[in-house]
Order: sequence, then structure tokens, then C-alpha cells
Amino acid sequence: MIAKGWYWFGFIGSVSLIAVAYFYFQKQLGLDPCPLCMFQRGALAGVAAFCFLGILFNPGKVFSKVIAFGATLFSALGLAIAGRQVWLQHLPEDKVPECGPDLAFMLDVFPLTQVISTVFQGSGECAEVQWRLMTFSMPEWMAFIFLVMTIICLRLLFKRERNYFSGALGR
Repeated sequence: MIAKGWYWFGFIGSVSLIAVAYFYFQKQLGLDPCPLCMFQRGALAGVAAFCFLGILFNPGKVFSKVIAFGATLFSALGLAIAGRQVWLQHLPEDKVPECGPDLAFMLDVFPLTQVISTVFQGSGECAEVQWRLMTFSMPEWMAFIFLVMTIICLRLLFKRERNYFSGALGR
């Protein structure tokens, strides 16, 4: 039952972050997301999807581990993507890669494997800091959020299930 509360927390948190990114940062402030930002949104959607499965099906021991593994995978992926963007933002200006084509164009023209490879190499637009809160850029905040998500998901993945009724029935 405790895991279901974490599933709700993960689902609402992930969907809320995607909504804030789209409606506030993109639509209200006019900050267009770079390719790495879009991949981070995809990682959040993956976490939300696995959490939603946990809410929807109220899984037993084995399926709950599968759900926790999927959520862990997507949160760790998001952490890696956000970490890559933080690294790009801290490069000296002369080491920042050139800006490339936007994500929509790359998805239309190139095969998916090449798009993923190109995005992870980074570009100048991914290194640009467009917003800060308490001196931290958006990718730095997302790296922290994904780190917390990964820790929670790992805890759920390796949490020992207890059967409270196994000893009580024999007495």
C-alpha cells in the first residue's frame, strides 16, 4: 500500500513538471526547449507511465518490481540527460559545440539512432542558460529532481516485501 502512494507521487510529480515546462516555460515565457530538454520531458513521461501502471493495476510483488525497474530506468535516463546538459552548460565558450538543426527537423530527416546520437553530442542551444532559480539553471534543477526520483525508485525496487499474515494464521 505504501508503494501506491509513491506511484501517485511519481505520477502527479512527473505530469506536473511536464505541464509546468510546457505551459509556463514554453508558452508563457517563450523559452523553446532544446533537444536535451525534450528528451528530459520524454524521461518524465516514462516515469509517469510506469507510475500510472502501478496505480492502475495495484501490482503484486513481481509486477511491482517490474514497474519500479521501469520507473528507475527512466528516472536514471533523465538524470543522465540532465547531467549531460549541465556539463554542456559549464563548458568554456570556445568548447561549446555548434548549434545544429532543431529536433523536429532531425526526426523528419534522419533515422532515430542518428537523432539520438546527435542530440547526446549536444549543441550550442543545449548549453545556453535561459532561466535560473536561486543561481541554479533548469537542467541543474532537473538533475536534482531526477536524482531524487532515482533514489525513490531504487528504494522501491529493492524494498523487501513483508507478509504480515504469514505468522498470524498459524497461531
